Amino acid sequence: MNTRMLGKSGLKVSAIGFGCMGLNHGYGPGPGRESAIALLREAVELGVSLFDTAEVYGPYTNEQIVGEALRPLRDRVVIATKFGMDIVDGKMVGTDSRPEQIRRVAEASLRRLGIDVIDLFYQHRVDPAVPIEDVAGTVRDLISEGKVRHFGMSEAGAQTVRRAHAVQPVTALQNEYSLWTREPETNGIFEVCEELGIGLVAFSPLGRGFLTGAMGRNTTIDPSDFRAQLPRFTPEAMEHNQALVDLLRRIAADKGATPAQIALAWILARKPWIVPIPGTTRLPRLKENLGAAAIALDKAELADIDRAASAIAVEGARYPEHMQAATGR
Repeated sequence: MNTRMLGKSGLKVSAIGFGCMGLNHGYGPGPGRESAIALLREAVELGVSLFDTAEVYGPYTNEQIVGEALRPLRDRVVIATKFGMDIVDGKMVGTDSRPEQIRRVAEASLRRLGIDVIDLFYQHRVDPAVPIEDVAGTVRDLISEGKVRHFGMSEAGAQTVRRAHAVQPVTALQNEYSLWTREPETNGIFEVCEELGIGLVAFSPLGRGFLTGAMGRNTTIDPSDFRAQLPRFTPEAMEHNQALVDLLRRIAADKGATPAQIALAWILARKPWIVPIPGTTRLPRLKENLGAAAIALDKAELADIDRAASAIAVEGARYPEHMQAATGR
């Protein structure tokens, strides 16, 4: 697996990482703890070094699974986790990035993961009640104390990133980015990454599974799967958005690849400082995803994809209004 540098931070990771959320959170029943641990360890053997989790996944239990799986391989992996959500009775009820809460989360995450230092500590969502300078300053102190190595932010607005970066350099921004979610190109995120030397970690790079071609109008989504709440996953939206999957299928056929591999190869070709973190619960899908790193799309092919994709209007917002309101702050 080739590696990439997240911006100018010195943090080098595999070109494709692993988003761990779906192992036991968000997408309905997972594969079970032992199967999840085995899959994570196999990912390391296949060359993956960046693994992404968060206290809110589970909540808490995802970090425990990731920690158990990766502790024996600690010198080969970069573990990212997140703070900033207010969790009450096992549910997210808002944001909380007060300095004392950031410290509590850091200590609790270190215990659950069973590690001495968090490699990359993201603010999960910007807390409008806490000045971002206070947040960045707290993470700066945790770095100086040896409990955290790098500071990250997720779904923050470009100006907020600039303010945070002035206090503590931001290593990575974690934003949704894919062929059907291209806002980082136009909302200032690409610009701020280029200017300040920040890496972009792309979550949901396969459109939460839709861009693999495995979903359609007749797909039944389990009520425990949070995609059941998302406007893009209504039967009508999935039927309309099949045009984007059809585009990926046509390109994949020419390249001897799969739609998922083309979707990931497209992201890798956009900028050298972007690292996608697709998630999966199955080894064949993991191997398929990682195969995208060997697929090269030249300038003409990228131009063809952009031209064709620009003619396809994606139907459905990526989040309901209350969740969308927490992004871009």
